Amino acid sequence: MKVVKNCKEQSDWTSVCQLDQLMENYGQCVQLNQEQVAIFRVSGIEKICAIDNFDPFSGANVLSRGIVGDIKGVPVVASPVYKQHFDLLTGQCLEDETVKLATYPVRVLDGVVQLSTK
Repeated sequence: MKVVKNCKEQSDWTSVCQLDQLMENYGQCVQLNQEQVAIFRVSGIEKICAIDNFDPFSGANVLSRGIVGDIKGVPVVASPVYKQHFDLLTGQCLEDETVKLATYPVRVLDGVVQLSTK
């Protein structure tokens, strides 16, 4: 399996936005160190999801602009370029099992969304 980027370990946390700034079923791009991260507030799962914003098929940082949906109970985002679907919980591409994006641990403290920095 080709991993586009390794999963980050949980350690330090960085505040990236207020929870009320995230609209349900829309993505938001945030900067975490030198990386662009796409974060999503997905209705129905009571969780904020964070994956790489980089679409390995188009070579562009666009996943935060993708269409959020559900395929067989799996929350996904469809790339706005070539329409591949990525599992928002695992980063796995549903159309190509050899491609998996990094995911980031997320927590919400006092209404502030935080991502792990490692």
